[in-house]
Amino acid sequence: MVDSHANSRTRILDAAEAIVQARGVHALTLEAAARDAGISKGGLLYHFASKEVLLGTMLGRLAAVLEADFAAAVAAQPEGRGRAARAMLAWAFNEPVAACAQHDRAAAVFLAAFHHDPALLDPVRAVFAAMRAAIAVDGLPPGVGQAIMCATDGLFMVHVFGLYALNTTELADLRVALERLLETTP
Repeated sequence: MVDSHANSRTRILDAAEAIVQARGVHALTLEAAARDAGISKGGLLYHFASKEVLLGTMLGRLAAVLEADFAAAVAAQPEGRGRAARAMLAWAFNEPVAACAQHDRAAAVFLAAFHHDPALLDPVRAVFAAMRAAIAVDGLPPGVGQAIMCATDGLFMVHVFGLYALNTTELADLRVALERLLETTP
């Protein structure tokens, strides 16, 4: 049996993310989210009392996905020194093309929340703090794990803002350089 309560919440969140991605945060209204989710505004208000609650829930859901994805990336790496940093490299460079759409949606939600109320990003900040903590106890010399994290975060940001695009060769070269950084650390 399908949980219609959870299904409605998911449809609303998906619709809100799609609105933000396609038309920007200014287009995200409770009415638009309800319409695009195929429910009444009253049905939406049952789940989300305000735009702030809706945005906060979108960020909470995104933070949970980021946390789970990072945990899976770490678990996929062999134990030992640099495990979290290796996971970040794998996460950044091994993503299937379909993940780009997920990243674009995440970026739209980040920007919408930041535009509306930067405090809404706190759940995502907490996930990044946990990733930084994992890097800090990763057994690498100071700065190495942070360099990997900053480089992979930078890849995401240049994609989000369309600042520039690395071709296949440049991406491969960057990955090799970052892997060498891990290999050559004492």
